[in-house]
Amino acid sequence: MIKRLFDFIVSLFALLLLSPLMLILSLLVRFNIGSPILFKQERPGLNGHVFNMLKFRTMLNDTDSQGRLLPDEKRITKFGAFLRSTSLDELPGLINVLKGEMSLVGPRPLLVQYLPLYNKEQARRHDVRPGITGWAQVNGRNAISWEDKFKFDVWYVDNHSFLLDIKILFLTVKKVFVREGISADGEATMPLFKGSDKE
Repeated sequence: MIKRLFDFIVSLFALLLLSPLMLILSLLVRFNIGSPILFKQERPGLNGHVFNMLKFRTMLNDTDSQGRLLPDEKRITKFGAFLRSTSLDELPGLINVLKGEMSLVGPRPLLVQYLPLYNKEQARRHDVRPGITGWAQVNGRNAISWEDKFKFDVWYVDNHSFLLDIKILFLTVKKVFVREGISADGEATMPLFKGSDKE
C-alpha cells in the first residue's frame, strides 16, 4: 500500500515537473526519427498480465528486401542512442506507473514472447509489479547475462522494501550519470532470451 502510494505521488509530481522536457523530447523525436513519437509494446506485468509499456521511440522502422525489420543496432539512430544512454526514453513509463501498471522500482518488463521460456524460479519475477528501474539495473543493467539478471530480479522479489526501493532509485541516478551497462557487447541492448535450464 505504501509502495503504491509512493509510486502514484512521485510519478504524478515527476510528470508535472518534467512535462516541459517531455514536450521538447517529443518534438525532437518527431524531427529526428518521425512518427509515432511513442513506442508502445505489450509487456507482461504483475502476475504476467499484459499491458502496453510506453517509451520514447529510439529506432527507425527500416526493413530488408523481404519486408522484415532490420536488426536493432542498424535501426537505432544517434539521437535514439542518446535517449537510451541517458534513460530519457523511459520517461513516458511514468504514465504506466501512474496507472498502476508499473512501479518505479521492480524487475524490468520484458517481451511477452519470453513468458513460456522462463523456468519456475525465473517466472517469480512477475510476483511484483515491473519497474522503470530495478535491482538488476543497478547491478549491471544490460551488461550482465540473462541468468544473472533473473537472479537479481528474484532476489528483489524476496527482499523488496521501501528502504531498498529508495536505495535503488539513488543508485539508478548514479548509473544514469556514468552511463554504465547500457548494452551487451555487440548489441543495441541485449541479445534475445532463448531460455535456460527449466529446473
